This record gives sequence, structure tokens and C-alpha cells, in this order.
Amino acid sequence: MFHWFSARRRKKLTAALFPRAWEAIVRRNVAHYCMLTPDEQARLRALIQVFVAEKHWEGAGGLVLTDEIRVTISAQACLLLLGLPHNYYRNVATIIVYPSTVVAPPRRPGFFEVPQAPVGHGQPILGQAFHQGPVIIIWDAALQGGRHPEQGYNVVYHEFAHKLDMLDGAADGTPPLADRAEYRDWVETCSAEYLRLRRAAAQGKSSFLNAYGATNEAEFFAVATEQFFDRPREMTTHAPDLYRVLKAYYRQDPVSRTGKNTCT
Repeated sequence: MFHWFSARRRKKLTAALFPRAWEAIVRRNVAHYCMLTPDEQARLRALIQVFVAEKHWEGAGGLVLTDEIRVTISAQACLLLLGLPHNYYRNVATIIVYPSTVVAPPRRPGFFEVPQAPVGHGQPILGQAFHQGPVIIIWDAALQGGRHPEQGYNVVYHEFAHKLDMLDGAADGTPPLADRAEYRDWVETCSAEYLRLRRAAAQGKSSFLNAYGATNEAEFFAVATEQFFDRPREMTTHAPDLYRVLKAYYRQDPVSRTGKNTCT
């Protein structure tokens, strides 16, 4: 019964005319939108309509939420879903948006936990994704990433890639895949690239992927997702097998969009 009501509500949302003001926001703030085909743009607009309506949005740090904030973040999050079977990030109920970089409070050890190292001070963050909790996004970083994909940093792609990863219950760098063959190919390819990045980071060498991806497998997937969408040509040059498995997973080919502008 709940599924029936949900499907009916979503059908009604997507049947409504996409607001002209929202279209202007997406064109202005999400560079990838104008690289999509008209059919892809229409599907993304429908995703945005449901996503904006169904998620609970909270402004923090004095930020007053606007349609520009909701629509810009939604467009970037939903771009990842464009080719995937999905349920609109069912593991995301709340999105908390801060105006600028915040410092997360230090993690306190559990009641029965014996700390193995001193508990550090809070760290500045641009975003966070909690396993059974909200997604935190920094607005100025989201806006910068949406407008300038050539820089290869996108906090929205990063945090929502984590939520895709978590759909199977574990944040381990491997999202739910289609079959055993895809899992085998994913593990072999991503493990090799992850270890290559770790070696480069340990030796202080620069790499195509941000060294933060060497933190663990979950961060590797999130960082790789940023580069897959924002710097696909570079990925095909430096890590062609990684591009191949991400292309198969996301069912999108960002290289084919490079240089296109369908908004003119």
C-alpha cells in the first residue's frame, strides 16, 4: 500500500511542469546539465522534482534554504542516478546544508571502547554521509563543484557516492552490482587501482586521483566517482580499466558528452 501511494505521488510530481526558475538554476549552476541529451535532461528534471519534494532539507550555520540551494544539490545528486535502477536514494532522508566549511566535533569513544590513540580535535569538512543518518553538504563547495567540473572536486558526487556504496549495508567501496561477474571485475580492477593510489600517496607522488582516495576503499570509490563525471578523458588516459567498470556501473559515458552544449 505504501509503495502504491509513493508511486502515485511521484507520478503526480513528475507530471507537473518543471518550473522555469528551476531550469535556469540548473543551467547556471550545474555544468553537466548542458552536456546531456534532451532526453537525459528531461529524465534528470523528473528526478529533481521527486528528490526535492521527498527529502527533508535543513539549513544550518545560519543558512536560509532557497530553491537555488535545493535544486542545485538535487541536480548533482540525481545525475549519479540517471542510468541506475534506483529508489531516489532510499537511505537518504535528510540533507543538512551549511553555508561554508565547518569543523566537525571530535569523535568520542564509545562507553566500552578503549581508545588506541588520543582523541583528536574536530576536522574541517566539506561534506559527510552517515550510514544511518543525513548527508551534510557545504553550499559554497557544492556551487563551485557544480559550476566548475574541470577542477575535479565535487562534494555532492562524493557524498552521494558514499550513500550508493552504503545501499548494501556496508561502506566498503563496492556498491550493489548486477551479478558475480560484475563483482569480480569490480574487485579486481578497483583493488589494483586503489593499491596503486596508496603506493603513490605513501611515496609522496602525485596521481590522477586525489590522494584522499587512498584513505580506504570507500573514499576511493567516492573520489573515483568525482573524477569519472568531472574529468572522464583524463581517467580514460590514466586509468582506463577504472573508467570501464564505473561506466558499466553508472550506465553512463561522460566522455561522450565532453565539449557538448545542448543548451544553446
